Amino acid sequence: MPPSNLRPVDPARIRFTGGFWADRIGLVRDVTVPALLRRLDEEGWLETLAFDRAPAPLVRPVQASGLSMQHFFDSDIGKWIEAASLAMLAGGRDGRLEERIDAIAERYAAGQMPDGYLNSWFIRREPGRRWTNLRDWHEMYSLGHLVEGAVAYTRATGKRRLLEVVSRAVDHAIATFGPLPSQRRGYDAHAEMELAMVRLHDLTGDPRHLAFARYLVDERGRMPSYFDEEARARGQDPADYHYKTYAYSQAHKPVREQAEVVGHAVRATYLYAAMADLARADGDAALAAACGRLFDRLVSRQLYVTGGIGPSADNEGFTREYDLPNATAYAETCAAIGLGLFAHRLDSLALHGRHADIVETVLFNGALAGLSADGEHFFYDNVLESAGQHRRWRWHYCPCCATNIARFMAGAGQFVCSAGSDTVAVHQYASCEADLDVGGRPVRLVQATDYPWDGTVRLRLVPDTPRRVALLLRVPGWSRSATLTVDGQAVDAGPLTQDGYCRIDRHWSGGEEVVLRLAMLVERLHAHPAVAADAGRQALRRGPVVYCVEECDVGMDPRRIRLPADAALGPRFDPDLPGGGAVVVEGTALAAVDEDWSGLYRTEPTRLATCALRAVPYYLWANRAEGAMAVWLPQA
Repeated sequence: MPPSNLRPVDPARIRFTGGFWADRIGLVRDVTVPALLRRLDEEGWLETLAFDRAPAPLVRPVQASGLSMQHFFDSDIGKWIEAASLAMLAGGRDGRLEERIDAIAERYAAGQMPDGYLNSWFIRREPGRRWTNLRDWHEMYSLGHLVEGAVAYTRATGKRRLLEVVSRAVDHAIATFGPLPSQRRGYDAHAEMELAMVRLHDLTGDPRHLAFARYLVDERGRMPSYFDEEARARGQDPADYHYKTYAYSQAHKPVREQAEVVGHAVRATYLYAAMADLARADGDAALAAACGRLFDRLVSRQLYVTGGIGPSADNEGFTREYDLPNATAYAETCAAIGLGLFAHRLDSLALHGRHADIVETVLFNGALAGLSADGEHFFYDNVLESAGQHRRWRWHYCPCCATNIARFMAGAGQFVCSAGSDTVAVHQYASCEADLDVGGRPVRLVQATDYPWDGTVRLRLVPDTPRRVALLLRVPGWSRSATLTVDGQAVDAGPLTQDGYCRIDRHWSGGEEVVLRLAMLVERLHAHPAVAADAGRQALRRGPVVYCVEECDVGMDPRRIRLPADAALGPRFDPDLPGGGAVVVEGTALAAVDEDWSGLYRTEPTRLATCALRAVPYYLWANRAEGAMAVWLPQA
């Protein structure tokens, strides 16, 4: 199905009117954003902006790699500003938040160097070492997040002070780096500036911003490596690089030649998302092909059932294909967010339901698990099995995931739908209203649903005057049956569905109601045989939600439970669960008992006894009593 020049909805033009996402965005706006600001202040992040004073002792010491987390404190400030701004777009302006952001903007303006350079670490601590280690020190990465925060703040409030400050810093970066003889041919090892430049271009229309994004993407992986050159300039041997290989930063070969998903998971997905942005903007077929190739490889061989990616803590990323351990899963929250951003952008290249399916999996599972139901506690890594040692944290040594999940959830509206010259595509289902530009004329999209707990979605298209518009509705890959009525008349969705979207092409007056009913069955999922960690095991899913079993619900370590193939399992809404309630999956299973054991080993197998099974959405785990948890259960 062609993309039909589809553009995602501007978050400022969508309003969640109730239900799941209205509740979560309200939580971020009312609880998470203020809590994060307090933490940034209490933990010393905002002190780094006191440019008029001598720097305080380090909050985060320099590590063996030569990197301090404090090198990129600006990135968390930028992400917090973006989260606050997106929350205001969703729920209205907030004078107190604006005062704090305006004050931060003035502090950055006061500390900015005369040539525009902006980074709190190097301005205060090591001004002579700026731009000398793009491999390790995250300078463009940090600036990129400040840019994204400034763009969101301008969109939310119309204020441009912070935007002016970061734009001067961008001008400095553009003048410093590039292919001209007077420039350095460098790029940041941690992709982010590329994404930020596309966002800035979308706001300003300045072609220099898109050109700089293009340079950064095209330069990555060019040999001989700039990272070797700058290491020698610092008097260091490039072979002493802490991570040993530039595949860690996807800088081992030019991006159009990359076919395997390697290295640090967040860096990878941020880079891929920027590649997709540029492929769309430039009509670059080679870049689009690389995006498709990498996406296919990632989701078919390296994806956790929850939407998490990156199994290893050693490199915060990928190991070998099909290596998906459960108890030691890293699956960083930021990496799931990066995957969601990448998959979302692919729909603008080639509309296909599998892209939005991945976004949905991330939204309801792998990313959402990173934020607690109370809005103030977080997960950095997201295991799929625990003996009970995992706790959500109030603040982290590297709290990048806290500010990231806040901005991701506050901006959830961007994933709902997109529009083109004669088309509206609905990618995610939620109770909301969206004001769209369809061929230069306004069309309102209205959704009403209790998704993800119920598969019935009611939609209306309300144009300014009656007109013909193609409405594309995603039929999720998990759906085994979908029924459709249009203005009360049954429609066979099968012949209308291609590449995961059902196309309804007709004149709309605004009164017609479309009702999509997706059967939500409790399903048992099995992993590919090459995934050794899940051999002989099953995971439970209902609709887009993946489930887990917690000790507090079954009265034992859930890793003792065996799930018979014929066990009846059914859904029930439990209003007492945190976050406003959720559908649980209940039934009967078997559990290994130990009362007849006298030692550690014996020749007879463990006796199994009937037990009650209760599974809750994975995103809710570790919100109640402490205890063990498992997503994958052995089959009896």
